[in-house]
Amino acid sequence: MKMIYMDNAATSWPKPDIVYDTVLRTMKYYGANPGRSSHTMAIEAANILLYTREMLCQLFNVQDPFRMIFTYNTTDSLNLAIKGILNKGDHVITTSMEHNSVIRPLMHLADQGIGTTIVPADSEGLIDPADIKRSIRSNTRLIIATHASNVTGTVMPIESIGKIAKDSGIYFLLDAAQTAGIIPIDISKLPVDLVAMPGHKGLLGPQGTGILYVREGVELRQIREGGTGSQSESLYQPMFLPDRYESGTLNTPGIAGLGAGIRYILSKGQGKIISHVVNMEKLFINALSQIKGVRVYGPKDMKNRSGIISINVWDRDSREIVNILSQEYGIATRGSLHCAPLAHKTIGTKEQGTVRFSPGDFNTLDEVKACVRAIGEISYKIKTRSI
Repeated sequence: MKMIYMDNAATSWPKPDIVYDTVLRTMKYYGANPGRSSHTMAIEAANILLYTREMLCQLFNVQDPFRMIFTYNTTDSLNLAIKGILNKGDHVITTSMEHNSVIRPLMHLADQGIGTTIVPADSEGLIDPADIKRSIRSNTRLIIATHASNVTGTVMPIESIGKIAKDSGIYFLLDAAQTAGIIPIDISKLPVDLVAMPGHKGLLGPQGTGILYVREGVELRQIREGGTGSQSESLYQPMFLPDRYESGTLNTPGIAGLGAGIRYILSKGQGKIISHVVNMEKLFINALSQIKGVRVYGPKDMKNRSGIISINVWDRDSREIVNILSQEYGIATRGSLHCAPLAHKTIGTKEQGTVRFSPGDFNTLDEVKACVRAIGEISYKIKTRSI
């Protein structure tokens, strides 16, 4: 039975062939420490890092490649941004649709005298910017918002939220885990100070790669120190970018693969990729909405969706449905709470969770139809009590 992979919101798969080839070639021929020596392999490894930074700049319209900091994943990027900018006595505003990669660091910082206001979303997972504005205090230093929910796929009004932050002199951190490489992001036009991104999702790179964009003028405390290959005579961390935030040997093969993934996106055209994902999403939602016993979560307006489809089937635990899809139909999805318990509480699925389909560029409309047929059969079997 051929597997249908519908879990791209967790990690995109498969990757373009150019990603696999680039990772292997880098490991075989350029697997030295970047920036640590003047021999040919070390220089080529350093060039690979610079090339990928430049690819990121091209995709996100950023001028300075050294503003693109390499991390291990979005969680790592968010921890650097959050813990690097907040001080005791500060106040943070975030939303009820955030991933635990935002919520858990904030809960940890609460013990250090940093206050947090969590603004609730509506039943579709959408945030009203006016609620953000009403939550601002005199000591508010940071606003954090997901670009799109990993549970409902709801796209947030980040331009409005960012403008509120900018007008109020507050830093704005954007979590682009579910949108980087999927929804066009022009950083030069967005009122953002920090953008956290994964390399392994919409950017089609390997796992173990992440990015944090740091706007000029934004100063973060580094949360780790160590070898950088620069200013080795000093006992203190270099203060220039990217070295200030990139201690230790980077994942050069992974970053090379990330650069290849971005090259694939730019070559194929992001608009073409987005159009394909949107067509699959429309088919999913329209068809699933016709199946008795199936509830689809998230915005009804397709313009406010990012390609994620979360559902439930009757009153069954989402993990049971995910297991049936995998074992009986060969369909890979994600169930339960998706590391976002507050989002599930917001939409009323804290106990049941949801079954999440997240198609990607390499899925097909025929695969979507197969998923819909499977859900239809499962729903019928539940109704007739045959499972």
